[in-house]
Amino acid sequence: MTIALISILAVLIVVGTLHANIIVNAQLDSTYVLNNTLFVSGSSTTNTKTDKVTLSLGVETANKTAEKALLSNSNLMNTVIDALKKSGLQQNETSTFFFSIKPNYNYSKSGDRGDLIGFTVSNSIHIESSNIGSVSQWIDTAVQAGANFVNDIYFSVSEEKLQKIKNMLLREAIANAKSKADIVAAAGINVGGIKSIMVEEIGLPPVPGPLYTKSVSSDEVSSTHILAGEQEISTTVGIVYMIGS
Repeated sequence: MTIALISILAVLIVVGTLHANIIVNAQLDSTYVLNNTLFVSGSSTTNTKTDKVTLSLGVETANKTAEKALLSNSNLMNTVIDALKKSGLQQNETSTFFFSIKPNYNYSKSGDRGDLIGFTVSNSIHIESSNIGSVSQWIDTAVQAGANFVNDIYFSVSEEKLQKIKNMLLREAIANAKSKADIVAAAGINVGGIKSIMVEEIGLPPVPGPLYTKSVSSDEVSSTHILAGEQEISTTVGIVYMIGS
């Protein structure tokens, strides 16, 4: 009796597992019928040129006193900003991104305690512009004017352009899903009205990393070449249709 019960339970577990696998596999498919409904998915992808650039650059100075380090930094940063404005950078395209004053210690003689030997001032600005053709010129100009670090440069699609692409991709994805439903209907299934539509968020690629990972000088950078490239944008929709008898 015990052996018989164990055998029955084993069969039920196997059947249950097979049933679960069937449901899971069906849900992973882009087109399937379940509970008198038909689910179809549609997708659309496009590549578009970026039209917006974001980067940060700045000046780092050191001196024995915080006051001298700050004065030196301020003078150098003003020179950099003035040079960028002469190169076409607009006032509303830049803002302060990071600023810090930190002490410098020498631990070689005093061990863990350390001797205060000076201060380092770091000041960087954030540039956000649609004038992507001027990026190389801005970097060269800033470095030649005294900027000694440039980083966090990346290109993206502006919100206005992205919204137009979203609408286009959504229409194409819905049309793609509908074409699949039409194929199913042609096979003899009575496909009715739409029960629900699910829209996946627009997909954008990861943002590139920093342009430079170390400080630079005017002797190290000449005619910097920056290529904006393209971004791949995609969207997916899922449509549930009612199935009639």
